[in-house]
Amino acid sequence: MRELHDLLVGVAVDAATLARTRREAGVSIAASKSSLVDIVTEADREVERLVVDRIRAARPDDGILGEEGTSVAGTSGLTWVIDPIDGTVNYLYDIPAYAVSLALVEGDPDPTTWRAVSGAVVNAATGTRFAARRGAGATRDGRPIRVADAVPAEIALVGTGFGYDAQRRQRQAAVVQGLIGSVRDIRRIGSAALDLAAVASGQLNAYFERGLQPWDMAAGALLVEEAGGAVRGWDGAPASREFLLAAAPALADELTALLAPLRPDEV
Repeated sequence: MRELHDLLVGVAVDAATLARTRREAGVSIAASKSSLVDIVTEADREVERLVVDRIRAARPDDGILGEEGTSVAGTSGLTWVIDPIDGTVNYLYDIPAYAVSLALVEGDPDPTTWRAVSGAVVNAATGTRFAARRGAGATRDGRPIRVADAVPAEIALVGTGFGYDAQRRQRQAAVVQGLIGSVRDIRRIGSAALDLAAVASGQLNAYFERGLQPWDMAAGALLVEEAGGAVRGWDGAPASREFLLAAAPALADELTALLAPLRPDEV
């Protein structure tokens, strides 16, 4: 597994370098997906091709699940989960918070049942590298990281995100309005992978969001868990597209209670 982890981190770093190089050359929008504001760039597709080609060459029996359409059913029981550029709108506007997220999971490529064994989130704009291996802890640029100690919700800095659909964003904003008076403040960074890395490294006390895709959370959730945090879904379910909350365990309990009447799982 250590060799696989080294392969994963190396591929993620190379993919991030390509993303940054293409950003410096200028961004070309390839298409819109779920709405006009949900875009994919040519770089998203090129970065995913690089990752897929490297994985297929080194691990031809593994499965692959990529945001930009790659879906390969493997025979090894392992699947690589790829987000080539998480934070594409930040990428478009040259806001330095976009990342390559790459994870290796055991089992079906379903966050409610899989077991992540290796993951990396690399901020392509800055080169900052977060990595985790199951049972071996989490690191930032090779140095161990831990989630922040649990604090009362009233002094917790909490991250969140919003969907691409305008009506969903309005409902999510209502949840934030209901919560913001009970916490220190809210941050919206624009990359779920970097939000989860921020929880893992203590830069955020917590993060929650509804609507995440498997590739948004695969690597980041492992970072949080290996850094001593809790990652959970709603009402005792595993984290999934329905809901994800990441924090130190005691703070996760308090935030769950505060969010319960706001029903963030229904937005």
